Amino acid sequence: MRWRKLGKVFDTSKHTLPLGCQHFSQAPQALVLEDRVRVYFSTRELDAASGKYLSHVAFADYSHDFKELQGISSHTVIALGKKGTFDEHGIFPMNVVRYGDLIYGYTSGVNRRVSVPADGAIGLAVSRNSGHTFERMGDGPVLAPSLREPCIVVDPFVQVFNGVFHMWYVFGLGWNAPTTNVEPDRVYKIGHATSRDGISWEKEEGKQIVSNVLGPDECQAMPTVIHLHDGYHMFFCYRHASDFRRNRNRAYRIGHAWSADLCVWTRDDSMLKMDTTPGDWDSDMLCYPHAFRCGDNIYLLYNGNEFGRHGFGLAVLEA
Repeated sequence: MRWRKLGKVFDTSKHTLPLGCQHFSQAPQALVLEDRVRVYFSTRELDAASGKYLSHVAFADYSHDFKELQGISSHTVIALGKKGTFDEHGIFPMNVVRYGDLIYGYTSGVNRRVSVPADGAIGLAVSRNSGHTFERMGDGPVLAPSLREPCIVVDPFVQVFNGVFHMWYVFGLGWNAPTTNVEPDRVYKIGHATSRDGISWEKEEGKQIVSNVLGPDECQAMPTVIHLHDGYHMFFCYRHASDFRRNRNRAYRIGHAWSADLCVWTRDDSMLKMDTTPGDWDSDMLCYPHAFRCGDNIYLLYNGNEFGRHGFGLAVLEA
């Protein structure tokens, strides 16, 4: 499974983003339309009152071969949540899936905490205008922390197989603080839930479905699943729990697992022939992958160094 990098297709510094957002275009997610590919991403507005960032969702439109950037949204596609709700301080990321004439947008809502930087839950919004804007189905989440998934339920990826909605997502096990002088870091794993309507979900409570390669504190994020001729393939990113921001050897890389039945997953990162590129925008980190089919090609969107501060890139699966 060899991926050929096509380079950075969106450079955040070269475009004007809504609400004065800058620096980031994180977690790109594709919606293939009849005449274009709409790529949603999370960007950041600096909150003057707190000095902290607020994450918003915007999009960029491309030709089907990604050789032409057709335009960038002049607006955010969904407003942040009301005061005190799960998505008051940001949405990062948002996954989109077609459902009849509608487009469902599964959001990762961010809300700040006192003892730790933030918590999160998964919400649902609906678009009736080809993904131009989205409206919440309600102010609360459809999936949230629970008895054995105590924090940080985020990063949804949803697909419908044989009439059943499947969601792969991330749940937090807790927070670590190696010393009293550093901000605590979280540990999170990939879980699975199913639904008949995309609204009410049954999850395999606290079950980690992808094995670790870095030990029990390995952090796993942003699962994306696609069906190929020999079964189902999941791509995700993983890293060490601490010292990952400036140490490239502990930073995010992209992992791989496969399944024949969507239930039992076998991890095999060696099948993924894709690594960092020395001296380039993704020299230190590969993160936030999103796999999708467009025409005859399978593409992978992803972020590079500094968690997507400088843009996102594209790779194509070679035959």
